[in-house]
Amino acid sequence: MRSVDYGGALGSLQYLSYTTHPNIAYSVGQLASFTSSPGVAHWNAVKHLFCYIKGTMDYGITYASDASSSELFIIYSDVNYGGCKDTGCSTGSYVVKIGTGAVSWMSKCQSIVALSTTETEYIAACKAGKEIIWICQLLQELGFTIPSASTLCMDNQSAIQVAKHPEHHATTQHCHSM
Repeated sequence: MRSVDYGGALGSLQYLSYTTHPNIAYSVGQLASFTSSPGVAHWNAVKHLFCYIKGTMDYGITYASDASSSELFIIYSDVNYGGCKDTGCSTGSYVVKIGTGAVSWMSKCQSIVALSTTETEYIAACKAGKEIIWICQLLQELGFTIPSASTLCMDNQSAIQVAKHPEHHATTQHCHSM
């Protein structure tokens, strides 16, 4: 443990999670919270992640058209409500796909302690929505035409209702800026 810098090892894993391995983003995020004083269990988890990466080096993200969807993008959003036992914060995540391949993803502890699963799911959906807007604007600036709106998939019926019905927005305005 003394010969390798925990922060450096974790930084390498963070780079991989941001660029090519969305499947380790949650684990890396959890391990990052122990950067100031990692214990043996944290080091073992980092080593385990490196072994996992080594064992899956031949895997990759495949980009192909998706026959099941006519849309250019499809976005998935989800949350683990109150997942952090220390802070009570939830971890929100999303993935943006073009065809069969992921082009953008995020898994991050939310900055507030939400009072309901609806609120956490809605916050994660807002972040996913902001990401797809940014991607579409970037592509348009590069000269591409975005053919249609994109579907945002989420599994919380209450959050879906909040997103669909504007009359709920007055009670959820604080969620948009998170």
